[in-house]
Amino acid sequence: MLKPEKFPIDKIYVPVKKRKTLKSEVVQEIAESILENGQQAPILVRPDEDRFVLVEGLHRLEACKALGETTIIGLLVSAQVARHEEHHHQDPQAEAERQKTERLRKLRLEKEAAEKLTAASSPALETESAKRPRELAEKKIKATANRRDRSATPTTLSDWFAQQEREGNRY
Repeated sequence: MLKPEKFPIDKIYVPVKKRKTLKSEVVQEIAESILENGQQAPILVRPDEDRFVLVEGLHRLEACKALGETTIIGLLVSAQVARHEEHHHQDPQAEAERQKTERLRKLRLEKEAAEKLTAASSPALETESAKRPRELAEKKIKATANRRDRSATPTTLSDWFAQQEREGNRY
């Protein structure tokens, strides 16, 4: 378990990529919260020669600077933990864009798979031998529908068998 400790603010280096995500309104809100309640969450830093590199907590660091603090509470993490944290705590907009792209990719793959399945299940060219039974079945269905329209629907199973025999249908 890591133990929170105080780090000199002037010894903490903020990578340029992190600096670009700074939002002054968030710094202001955190500074107000620190004034009222103190620093609640420690920042994460990793060692780098004679300084520390900020891993997580840019807005807390800047809020403490704005309040004139010379030290900040933080946790010292290894470079391996720092890489893990940086990977999982990306810019929210970048993460949202990544998730959107992943959803679109999955939808495209599902659509392509469905199209392939449809193409495979419907033959491009039917042979005459395959076409003939289908046409006969369609004619039989139409004829049966036409006869049903002209004659009463059987009410019992015996009537149905009799009707089938009259129509020459095999059951």
